[in-house]
Amino acid sequence: MSHIECIAIDDEPIALSIISNFCERKGGLTLSTFCEPEVGLNEILQKRPDLVFLDIEMNGLNGLDIAQSLPQECCFIFTTAYIQYALEGFNLDAVDFLYKPFSYERFSAAVDKALRRIEFKKAKPAKELIIKKEYTNVSIPLSEITYIEAMENYSKIFRRDKPYILSHISLKNLLEMLPPNDFIRIHRSYIIAKGQILHFNKRSVTLVGERNLPIGRQYAQSTESALKNDRLAGDSNR
Repeated sequence: MSHIECIAIDDEPIALSIISNFCERKGGLTLSTFCEPEVGLNEILQKRPDLVFLDIEMNGLNGLDIAQSLPQECCFIFTTAYIQYALEGFNLDAVDFLYKPFSYERFSAAVDKALRRIEFKKAKPAKELIIKKEYTNVSIPLSEITYIEAMENYSKIFRRDKPYILSHISLKNLLEMLPPNDFIRIHRSYIIAKGQILHFNKRSVTLVGERNLPIGRQYAQSTESALKNDRLAGDSNR
């Protein structure tokens, strides 16, 4: 894989220095660092890096808020001294959660996870989703999928004019298997196919078949930004 473009945002210069040293030691990572969260976010939105390192409690913009505003194709890792944010961080689909002070080995393992996700996202887009249903593999054309709903440790994959398929796979893992330009997570319980959207507002999305799904508060900003970028804003009901 070619050099990975990275951005780190932390209001503590020492923390940024550690991340910078670890990136240099890891190799293959080009890093820009920012102490001011607002400046860092603007840089992310302009440059669209592959990987973002995010502190959470900072002066000004909160790291969780920044995560919700990231372009969908950006992978991100939280780096924070506050362990209580771990669950919320993973609900935002963070690649990993590095609890300060973290070692180089722990940092390297988190980056390796991110690299695998980045490589998958940059691979040639698939036309079908292959999952396990009970003890067999099932191939589902992506064009058939309207939305996916989480149900404990299972996921329901809803298809146009066909019964849904229940698979023992988490929503988070499914999202990593789907092309990010075609699918988006709008709620902790829902992934939707962008091509199936009839219209949307800040609180909900209506899909083909008049299926209405809520937009989760923590996904509202990223969902609105992604759909506007896809020129769907004209169909928005405001």
